Amino acid sequence: MVKNIVTDIFRLNQKAAPATRDDLPVVRDLMDTLTANTASCVGMAANMIGVNKRIIAVDMGGMPVPMLNPVIVGRSGETYVAEEGCLSHAGTRKTTRHRSVEVEYLDLGFQKRRQTYSGFVAQVIQHEIDHCDGILI
Repeated sequence: MVKNIVTDIFRLNQKAAPATRDDLPVVRDLMDTLTANTASCVGMAANMIGVNKRIIAVDMGGMPVPMLNPVIVGRSGETYVAEEGCLSHAGTRKTTRHRSVEVEYLDLGFQKRRQTYSGFVAQVIQHEIDHCDGILI
């Protein structure tokens, strides 16, 4: 189900709790909401739809990929300044991002995955994991 986007800074600044199997319906809502906002959004965290759980979805070429309990476990030494927008606030803001990140997460079957991402996808993942950590750009 498509959910409304949360813009309350107090709620967005809260650190997310770990996701459990009971949170799988949240994943569907998150992916539906991301798909509904595809014209202006390439990633979302569950707190953006009002659920304070460590769940993100990232559009990786036309299909949202969910990640439960994602954690960045490795970063490239090289960084750059990016200007990012977010559905949770107006305008864009500058932030520093790593060119590549290694992420450990659970898939929908609660199987542990570990993968390295680079470029724009890495940037989006860093943005969404920041949301999970209560960090807004």
